[in-house]
Amino acid sequence: MGKLYLVPTPIGNLEDITLRAIKVLKEVDLILAEDTRTSGKLLKHFDIATPLQSHHMHNEHKQLDAIVQKLKGGAALALISDAGTPAISDPGFLLTRACVQNNIEVECLPGATAFVPALVNSGLPNDRFVFEGFLPIKKGRQTRLQQLAEETRTLVFYESPHKLVKTLTQFVEYFGADRPVSVSRELTKMYEETVRGTVAEVLEHFNAKPPKGEFVIVVGGKT
Repeated sequence: MGKLYLVPTPIGNLEDITLRAIKVLKEVDLILAEDTRTSGKLLKHFDIATPLQSHHMHNEHKQLDAIVQKLKGGAALALISDAGTPAISDPGFLLTRACVQNNIEVECLPGATAFVPALVNSGLPNDRFVFEGFLPIKKGRQTRLQQLAEETRTLVFYESPHKLVKTLTQFVEYFGADRPVSVSRELTKMYEETVRGTVAEVLEHFNAKPPKGEFVIVVGGKT
């Protein structure tokens, strides 16, 4: 039997990769990457010559059986996403589940995940929290927001720049204008920024300053 390694990659600053991650990526037989162009730059930076294979949300179902057979044949594979930890709002769950079902060893290395620094940096309670990732785009979105409006634990979301204002506007509607929120963007990168305040205040900020980059939103729970 081979082995699958789930290897986190930096969410921005390349210095955040671990020594162990570099070692594993150099030693495995094949790296499964969400975008081989993006990952190719990372591997080149660290002089990692291991072959790459594209593995993303549009082809992971088709590839599953073939990858499982490679692992059963004794291959050691690493799965990486474009940034952060595989399977956290990225491909990885399906392959991990298939490995578990086939008694193939899986090891996840610790490393970068965007929501952790955003949560800790928010100033909001982080002893108990709910990670929601991306909200549904259309179907089920209102129902989900209605459910989350009653959640007393801190809420964590991912959001894209072109949907941020819409999402904050809906938070005003469903959670209330005075609910505390912290919005972090471009974590670990040159233009890293965190804006804190009430939902209404943060919405006003981003209405005046068009959002750019990738965002993590941390919302205080209902009190």
